[in-house]
Amino acid sequence: MTPLFAPLTLRSLTLPNRICVSPMQQYIARDGFANDWHLVHLGSRAVGGAGLIITETATISPEGRATLHDIGIWKDEHIEKWQQINQFVHEQGCKIAMQIGHFGSKSSKSHPEKGFQPMTKEEGGWQTISSSAVAPYPGMSLPKAMSQEDIQLAIRQFAEAAYRAVEAGFDAIEIHGAHGYLIHEFYSALINQRTDQYGGSFENRIRFLQEIVVAIRNVIPERMPLLLRISAVDFVDDPKAWSLEDSVHLAKAIQTLGVDLITASGGGFGRPKPSALKPGFQVPFAEAIKKEANILTGAVGLITTPTQANEIIAKKQADLAILAREHLRNPYFSIQAALELGVEAPIPIPYKRAY
Repeated sequence: MTPLFAPLTLRSLTLPNRICVSPMQQYIARDGFANDWHLVHLGSRAVGGAGLIITETATISPEGRATLHDIGIWKDEHIEKWQQINQFVHEQGCKIAMQIGHFGSKSSKSHPEKGFQPMTKEEGGWQTISSSAVAPYPGMSLPKAMSQEDIQLAIRQFAEAAYRAVEAGFDAIEIHGAHGYLIHEFYSALINQRTDQYGGSFENRIRFLQEIVVAIRNVIPERMPLLLRISAVDFVDDPKAWSLEDSVHLAKAIQTLGVDLITASGGGFGRPKPSALKPGFQVPFAEAIKKEANILTGAVGLITTPTQANEIIAKKQADLAILAREHLRNPYFSIQAALELGVEAPIPIPYKRAY
C-alpha cells in the first residue's frame, strides 16, 4: 500500500489516509461564530479527499482571540454551526478535529488587512495575559502576569471548550501549544519568569500544559484522540530557548497523560534563518520526537508535493503529513496525490467526469 494512503488509527478513530489539512486562521468570524465561509472552506477540503482536517484555532474565551475576527468555542451558542459543518465533512468520508487555544500576549490585535498590530482599548483591544509581564518579541502587547486564579480559570476554559467540541461532533481535539501563544509562553523560559510552581524548572514550566491535558481528558470520551501542536524549537539564539531535546522530554511526559499525537512545528518568538527555509525544513523535529519519545507525530513545514508527503510517511519520519498553504492553493490536493501516486483517488461522484 502507498504509505501516504495507508489508514492511521488513533484510539477508536481511523483516518482514511495520512494527509491532513493544517489549521489556518481565516479572520472572518463575528463574535466567535463560524459561518458559511467555514462550511465551504473546510467542506471543499473534505471533498478534496483529505484524511483529516484540523480547524483554525477556536479560542477558549473572547480575550483569547488574536483578533476580533477569530472563531471561538467559549459558549454553547457556537456549537450549532459546527454541527452542520461537521455533518457535511463526515458525509465526504473525512475526519475533523477542532484546534482550541488562547493567543496569550499575542491577543488583541487588528485584522491582518489592517496591520495585525496590538490594539488599544480605544480601538477595541483588551488587556492581554501571559505567564509573565514581558513582551520582548514582535507581535506581543505587554501582558498581565496570570495569577493562580487566572491559571485555574484558563484550565477550566480549555476543558469547557473541549466539551463543547465533543457536543459539536468533532472526531478529535488538538491543543494549540505552539507559536508563542499562551501555553508556549509558559513552557519556554524565554517568556516564563515565574517563581511559583508554574515557573523556573522544566517540570514547573510544563505544568500548565499538563494540567490542561488532564482537565480535557477528564471531559472527553476515552475513545477520542487528543492531539497537541508544539513549537519544537524557539528559533532564538539564547541559552534559555526551548530546544528539540526539551520537546522530546515534553513528549514523554505528556504522552502518559493521554496525548496521542504531537505536531512538531517551530518558532513563535523567533524565526528560522532564511537559508533554512527549504522544503520539509521542520520534518526532522517530528522525526526526532517520534523516534526518541515513541509517540505518533505530524510533520509540517513547506510540504507541497505528493511525492514529498509520501516520502515522509514511507521513511517513518512522521505519521501525518500536515499541509497548510498548499491546501489553500489546491483544495483537491489529496485527489491529485492519489492520481500521481497511482492510488484509487477519492473522487466524489459528481466530479468523476473530470478525471
